[in-house]
Amino acid sequence: MRGLKTDITARTVIAGHAFIQNIRRDHYELAADSPPQLRVATALDELAQAV
Repeated sequence: MRGLKTDITARTVIAGHAFIQNIRRDHYELAADSPPQLRVATALDELAQAV
């Protein structure tokens, strides 16, 4: 666990993991109309286009 030496990096990884899990569980309207297998990829594409 070389990358989790500080509380800040651990907090960032945990927040990212929770965000991806919430997308997979359909808690956001991101990629809500896509099939479950493609939900994360579609949501990340939508987020990239929004920036």
